[in-house]
Amino acid sequence: MRATTRHRGILDDVVDSAMNNSLRNELQELGNPMKTLFLQAPSFDGFDGGAGSRYQAKREIKSFWYPTWLAQPAALVPGSRVLDAPVEELSVEETLSIAGVYDLVIIHTSTPSFPTDAKFAELLKALHPDILIGMVGAKVAVEPDASLLASAAIDFVAREEFDYTCKEVAEGRAFKDIAGISYKLADGSVQHNPSRATIEHMDDLPFVAPIYKRDLKIDRYFIGYLMHPYVSIYTGRGCRSKCTFCLWPQTVGGHRYRVRSAANVLAEAKWIKENMPEVRELMFDDDTFTDSSNMERVHEIARGLHAMGWTWSCNAKANVPYESLKIMKDNGLRLLLVGYESGDDQILHNIKKGLRTDIARTFTENCRKLGITVHGTFILGLPGETKETIARTIEYAKEINPHTIQVSLAAPYPGTTLYKQAIENGWLEENTSAHLVNDKGVQLAMISYPHLSKEEIFHGVETFYRSFYFRPSKIWEIVKEMAGSWEMTKRRLREGVEFFRFLRAHEA
Repeated sequence: MRATTRHRGILDDVVDSAMNNSLRNELQELGNPMKTLFLQAPSFDGFDGGAGSRYQAKREIKSFWYPTWLAQPAALVPGSRVLDAPVEELSVEETLSIAGVYDLVIIHTSTPSFPTDAKFAELLKALHPDILIGMVGAKVAVEPDASLLASAAIDFVAREEFDYTCKEVAEGRAFKDIAGISYKLADGSVQHNPSRATIEHMDDLPFVAPIYKRDLKIDRYFIGYLMHPYVSIYTGRGCRSKCTFCLWPQTVGGHRYRVRSAANVLAEAKWIKENMPEVRELMFDDDTFTDSSNMERVHEIARGLHAMGWTWSCNAKANVPYESLKIMKDNGLRLLLVGYESGDDQILHNIKKGLRTDIARTFTENCRKLGITVHGTFILGLPGETKETIARTIEYAKEINPHTIQVSLAAPYPGTTLYKQAIENGWLEENTSAHLVNDKGVQLAMISYPHLSKEEIFHGVETFYRSFYFRPSKIWEIVKEMAGSWEMTKRRLREGVEFFRFLRAHEA
């Protein structure tokens, strides 16, 4: 840990040289607040939002989600900064230069990005041995021992929800007094402190939008199906659904949906409207914003947003009743991001989706009647997948016809039920999940079955995309959309070039 000015006279001879763990622990006893950087480290070109995205991989078109999970603790730490190196297209050297002036660097990591994040930490530590480096995210939450032992440069990792954990580390508290962290002792062994309690009073967390405005270049954040520029925020954490593949509820957020009050959400929306007038759309990135236990709150938020003149979108399960969809649409809803996953009911049962295809069909038709745009997401390679179910899902997607789609590969992240199933059934070799992406950041198929190879699953993605988008009706739909706006024309042409590059890379 680097000492601040008030301690320099005592510690000059120490902080300018590499410090061992025992000395660092002694300095922590001083309760010395640290200059803190929350970092999304440099990564693959076009890597989809880094650790905060649901599928950490290079997407079919360049997409960037806001680093909300970093902005939230940054809002709790005065004088801190969020740096999103991939979005700002910063090189490793440029990022090292910026990070080198901080006392504490907290990196948001993921299973696919961990090897490169650890390498960055090592480069930073080699240049500045006194910098304290920690990591947060689902990867280190479920594998704290392996993460810490993977690199001598990582001083601590935060488990569970890490907002207040980061705050306490930045305040200079002794590691032994901070719940929810794991760290190395002087002898190289790993110490796990007691778990941190789940945050119950979500309104106590400060707004993230002021951190976005202060630290981020919001015009750099693109999502193909959202208006530009957009802002995404969370109105709650956790998800009551038990989908076996979904990372966040099983590792950090939990299966209880803890929400901010409607008044609190609307107050942040008002702040954005008044202080970031260029923003054209709000995106609520809760795992399931339309949870059935939450609909009256959703209606209240929708009406409040409409009164402010907001256009907004959110994540939704394909079971929202027509009456609620109409209230939402009448009050500014533009788009729903919907996880359909598969067109096969047995697969949906296998993954505990809590949804049937007939319910999803009715929901999608209701959206179409009301004029709500739908971006549908699908996953290939889930338990029960066969050549026939892949073909069935492709036909299902064409039948319900969302405006746009995203096709991902089943990703067995450590900490998920899917990972455990894959290991137990021999669909995946243990400890190979670090290779969820290739050396260019493209998502790989890691699960294979006796009747279906991972190569067949992998190439099902480009087959899916071609079958869905290269239809005359879909091409005409996109052309009409482009004809209505020169901005949309430029955007779709750029995305088209990226999409074809993605298909070529996938075929290789």
